Amino acid sequence: MRPLTSDLLLRAYAMGIFPMARSGSDSRLYWIDPDQRGILPLEAFHVSHSLRRTLRRAPFEIRCDTAFEEVMRGCAAPQPDRAETWINDEIVRLFTELFHLGLAHSVEAWADGRLMGGLYGLGLGGAFFGESMFSRATDASKVALVHLVARLNHGGYRLLDTQFVTDHLQQFGAVEIARTDYLHRLGTALDVPAAFPRGEVRWEEALA
Repeated sequence: MRPLTSDLLLRAYAMGIFPMARSGSDSRLYWIDPDQRGILPLEAFHVSHSLRRTLRRAPFEIRCDTAFEEVMRGCAAPQPDRAETWINDEIVRLFTELFHLGLAHSVEAWADGRLMGGLYGLGLGGAFFGESMFSRATDASKVALVHLVARLNHGGYRLLDTQFVTDHLQQFGAVEIARTDYLHRLGTALDVPAAFPRGEVRWEEALA
């Protein structure tokens, strides 16, 4: 079997395909190309009143790209609502390579010097592929998502791909679209020269 490289991974994402493992303990990867694709429209991102109150309290220090692999390991770890994840060591290896190339990014929520939650994903042109998130404290991953969207808006991104739609993402406005619609949006977004900002960005920039 031909080994999967970061270059092949980038080409797959640009074609609308992404890899997953059946579980973290399974070394094999499978290409996924769903008929219905989850996206979070940046122009219609919704933040509840209760989450806005949390954001104003600022319980977390938000950092970007300071603990990328730790975020990935947090996403891969068992959670109360999921005993297994689709992130195996091969995915960690590939995305860590992409991080060192400046293409993969993490948004991290810290408190008292501890990583309390976060998310990671891949940026190509004006498209950002959100891969996974985790939380060790109430609202940590939600706050990280709001700060991600603020950075995507600030950096000129046009598409936030969530792969699938979950109940968690629906509260922010995530929707499913047909593969043909997704590929059209992806092709348009890839031509946009966006840049991921690592510095401070006001969370209000996430609001439509």
